[in-house]
Amino acid sequence: MVGVEMEQGALYSPVVGLIYVFNLIVGTGALTMPKALGETGWLLGLVLIIALAFMSYMTVTFVVESMASANAMIRWKHLQRMKKSGENKADSLMVDDFTDQIVVPSGANDKTPLLSGSTDSAHFYDITQKIEMGQMARLFFNIWGVRLFYVVLAIYLYGDLAIYAAAVPKSLRDVACTYTLSTNQTNHSNILPENAPCWSGAELTRLNAYRIFVAAFTFLLGPFMFFNVQKTKYLQIFTTIMRWAAFLMMIIIAAIRLIKGQGQGHPPVANFTGVPNFFGVCVYSFMCHHSLPSLVTPIRNKSKLKVLFSADYILILGFYLLLSYTGIFAFSNIKDLYTLSFNTDSVISVKFIQYFLALFPVFTLSTNFPIIGITLRENIKSIFYRDGRKSRYFCIDRLVFPIVTLLPPVIVALITEDVEFLVGITGSYAGSAIQYIVPAALVYYSRRDMNLALGSEVKNTQKSPFASVFWVGFTLIWALSCISFVTVNHIITKK
Repeated sequence: MVGVEMEQGALYSPVVGLIYVFNLIVGTGALTMPKALGETGWLLGLVLIIALAFMSYMTVTFVVESMASANAMIRWKHLQRMKKSGENKADSLMVDDFTDQIVVPSGANDKTPLLSGSTDSAHFYDITQKIEMGQMARLFFNIWGVRLFYVVLAIYLYGDLAIYAAAVPKSLRDVACTYTLSTNQTNHSNILPENAPCWSGAELTRLNAYRIFVAAFTFLLGPFMFFNVQKTKYLQIFTTIMRWAAFLMMIIIAAIRLIKGQGQGHPPVANFTGVPNFFGVCVYSFMCHHSLPSLVTPIRNKSKLKVLFSADYILILGFYLLLSYTGIFAFSNIKDLYTLSFNTDSVISVKFIQYFLALFPVFTLSTNFPIIGITLRENIKSIFYRDGRKSRYFCIDRLVFPIVTLLPPVIVALITEDVEFLVGITGSYAGSAIQYIVPAALVYYSRRDMNLALGSEVKNTQKSPFASVFWVGFTLIWALSCISFVTVNHIITKK
């Protein structure tokens, strides 16, 4: 289990698939996008976000092609087993209806290309079986590649949980704490310091209030790590409605301020010091790769997947630009969680909207936290156990793995409440590996293995439009260059 799986059910249309992919991608990262883009500059940010959207789209096509290759590889291995065991094709259990049309050459071995005289051999690459990225890694990587994949994915999911564990308590703290700066105390950024009181005259500071909320969040949602969460359909519907209501409210309110001439934002044209964090935020904000098998497999007609993802990425890019540009020109000081920028009467006087937007991360992220946590728990198990095996000791599976899953992100959340920083770090490192390096490696090794197995005459119907090995190399160089740039910048900044 390597992603947040959707419930299995009937097949759905490409349009529904487009909506699901859109909803999966547009999430927590979008809430940190406006501030990150504003710090990078409106022109430089525009160039970078277009480039990063293109790179993300390209590696999505790599993952889809690898999914098709994985389906073909499983079918080929099935036919090889039938041939070796002397089974008759007509009497054996077929993987798909079309396999009875595939010709297994007489005297073929594991290295012999399996060709068919029928044009239906192209159906070898039909995506009919959901094969998660971990399963693809097991098919095309060696043992060390598989382990490295699971380690990287676990780190990414740890970052996910740390973001959730910080964003929810921070939103609750900012709603609960009512202390504000007086006129003579107002600083340039109008941001309250951590040691400011939560309420006027109270000894409880904002930092301590935040940590109390982190503890409460952990005790309320942490126990889910010890069990399994199923029946998430209604949670998904609920979070989708909340997401769209919140995003539309923020765009409309910011647009109204601009139309009325009340915009206070003056972002720079370009600021290269903001690039490293913006890179991480964008990688995180365009992430869907680890959940693609659960989303793509149920789509009824997969002949237009490339068009579907192209449309999705254009829509998402336009949405991010609309959300970010209305924000950076409407507000002079944007919070790292964009929803908190609306928690004041000077922006919107309707209290319900203030509280709804401020608490939006609480509603949506809280419902996702247990699901992501269980996903991480199962992936940690995959690092130590193979083929779904379990420990002989009850306490290992039921206590140790859940605790190992829960404690690190909670500790990180207690240390820092900077959600933008957490998103940037998660996206820049583990996110880059999942979005760039893993898809590039999967598509490279799957092409090599499938060429040996089926030969070059059987075409992959889901082959990426970026078929040249140049794009694989370019993706790896891009990823390593960006990670190096981010690392050097962080070192220089700390000095």
